Amino acid sequence: MIRRSRIVSAALSLLVAGGILAVASPASAANLLANPGFETGTLSPWACTGGLGSVVSTPVRSGTKALQGAASASDNAKCAQTVSVQPNTAYVLTGWVRGNYVYLGVTGGASTWTPGAAAFTQLSVSFTTGASQTSVEVYTHGWYGQGTYFADDLSLDGPGGTGVPGVPGTPSAGTITNTSIALSWGASSGTVTGYRVYEGTTVRATVTGTSATISGLAACSAHTYTVAAYNSTGESAKSGAVSATTTGCTSVPPTPGGLAVGAITNTSIALSWNASSGATGYRVYEGTTQVASGTGTSATISGLAACSGHSYTVAAYNASGESAKSGAVSATTTGCTTVPPTPGNLRTTAIANNSVSLAWNASTGATGYKVYEGSTVVATVTGTTATISGLGTCSTHGYQVSATNAAGESAKSGVLSVTTTGCVSTGLPKHALIGYLHASFANGSGYLRMADVPASWDIINLAFGEPTSVTSGDIRFRQCPAAECPGVESEADFIAAIRAKQAQGKKVLISIGGANGQVQLTSTAARDTFVSSVSAIIDKYGLNGLDIDFEGHSLYLNPGDGDFRNPTTPVIVNLISALRTLKSRYGSNFILTMAPETFFVQLGYQFYGGTCSGCDTRAGSYLPVIHALRNDLTVLHVQDYNSGPIMGLDNQYHNMGAADFHIAMTDMLKAGFTVANTGITFPALRQDQIAFGVPAAVSAGGGYTTPAQVQQAVNCLVKNQTCGGYTLRGGTIPDFRGLMTWSINWDKYYGWEFSNSHEPFLNALP
Repeated sequence: MIRRSRIVSAALSLLVAGGILAVASPASAANLLANPGFETGTLSPWACTGGLGSVVSTPVRSGTKALQGAASASDNAKCAQTVSVQPNTAYVLTGWVRGNYVYLGVTGGASTWTPGAAAFTQLSVSFTTGASQTSVEVYTHGWYGQGTYFADDLSLDGPGGTGVPGVPGTPSAGTITNTSIALSWGASSGTVTGYRVYEGTTVRATVTGTSATISGLAACSAHTYTVAAYNSTGESAKSGAVSATTTGCTSVPPTPGGLAVGAITNTSIALSWNASSGATGYRVYEGTTQVASGTGTSATISGLAACSGHSYTVAAYNASGESAKSGAVSATTTGCTTVPPTPGNLRTTAIANNSVSLAWNASTGATGYKVYEGSTVVATVTGTTATISGLGTCSTHGYQVSATNAAGESAKSGVLSVTTTGCVSTGLPKHALIGYLHASFANGSGYLRMADVPASWDIINLAFGEPTSVTSGDIRFRQCPAAECPGVESEADFIAAIRAKQAQGKKVLISIGGANGQVQLTSTAARDTFVSSVSAIIDKYGLNGLDIDFEGHSLYLNPGDGDFRNPTTPVIVNLISALRTLKSRYGSNFILTMAPETFFVQLGYQFYGGTCSGCDTRAGSYLPVIHALRNDLTVLHVQDYNSGPIMGLDNQYHNMGAADFHIAMTDMLKAGFTVANTGITFPALRQDQIAFGVPAAVSAGGGYTTPAQVQQAVNCLVKNQTCGGYTLRGGTIPDFRGLMTWSINWDKYYGWEFSNSHEPFLNALP
């Protein structure tokens, strides 16, 4: 959402949230980083991901050099250095950065960032090492798709440790002869006694400098080397590898031709191929795995499973090396029976509050059937019916069925979407128009009295109720002051206008949070205060319910909190408890909506804050709240704006501002998705709970989408039309709840383009 005159972007960073331990003796000032200003003209000993780091001469903060990180769509150009430190000691990491979205931090610990700096800006992070910690990795990085950043004059202040040295730079090959290879590498940070050069696990040289020549090698022989630094404490991790081949080679043989399949049994496949000129032998591969070798032009691959498929290639080799692999041949061992066809006509025969009965047509040759919800088998039967029990009232499920026999399992049927009974009428139209009203501030778009809100809006969210402090749980709401909002109505007129809207069948909710309203229910006391203070607002104004618009740092996941079905983080657990209490207090007609950003919902497909290493602990943090309240939730209208690129179920990144983004993000809610690093599927929502949000106008937020593009997305989701090549994984959403926008005020400012375009469109949907 947008607060006052600022457009607040969704938090895009994959930051490391770290606690600060009790500080022992303070650190003495010293810069422990090697090459802190990159004045050597090289990156060493810094290591940058994706080869995206480089040393540049401009812009610089001081000296003549600085770091440039060219973040791409798939790599944030992280540059890191490992330094020896002392246990239980305070340190300060500082650095000067510029560019869009630049981060500075400690792996596994504290971090900070800036969303944009036109000139060099100093960032600072304080932390304390653990009781047995002897090294720390510091880093700086940009953000995916946000372009280049710069860093200079990085400093880690504190006493140096006596831990193992940092990892040396990746070696590079110098002079190569028939029998020797010269190597050099970047120096390690920390105290270094010497370096060991490895070939595999074998030490080939031990030196005190940063170069070595490996001698006594065979002509035309290939070698791969790594380097590790050591001191009295121990040895560093090995560097990246460099490969080189001694000179004196003859020609590599050509690729063998004529690869063909011969005799096949239940457990073996015979292969043959044409001879390759100059070859001394041949290697047979299945994928990248060598499965046979020999000097002849045939091989039999044995020990295979009956009725199993395989694909093979062959390469020739001699002293000069190995040829390219041949084209592949495929074969299946014998012993198969016929896999049954996919069952047809999956259908419901009975639906109750807590169960669904399914039936399907028999599949020829099948000995059994599996019923799936997502990737989970929920029933295994021998007949053509199954009843799935223990379901939630008014909950939506997507089922598929497959047939099995000794030969294997058929493909799954299409998805059948079913909603259990027991749903309570919300009093909303089938397709609703939802908007936020700037009731407590002007935000540059002008104040709009409640009485003047057009009748086209079905849900009006009063923005915002905000806490007295981040962790108090004490929510307050006030009308916009007259000095900021000339023409603001009296409280009595405001309440009377709310009653008039409700008499027309409209729903008026209090929205809690927004960009500036950080709410962290870290204790049960804050939870109880939240319930009482929100109830007081609802009762005072006679509101229909509550909208949760927690943004920023309101929700996060503690490390190890990896099951969204059973969360343990207090801010999550207490919010769930508070919302359940409010729902119970006001009954089944209480309207509960949520407006999370994509970062807190769909990003959970890639990153989940409780389980991912080195990512932002807020990633996917709305998922446990949505899941716990899925039977109480009226509408989920994710903010499809102020968002970075998000991966959809097609495993492609989608960018805001066009129909494609709304289709992909909304389809995830209808289909459900596996939560990253957990193996657990977030189940689909009911159709009538699903909406999405867009800015009302270009000034209202990043990701404005034209009415034509919005309606293209809705037609795809509801009718499977105009999908632009995207395939719906969750099927259509005929009961799609509608559209949300930030905001009603901005819609008025731009001549009511949003409501005039979309209200008749929604009303015309089937």
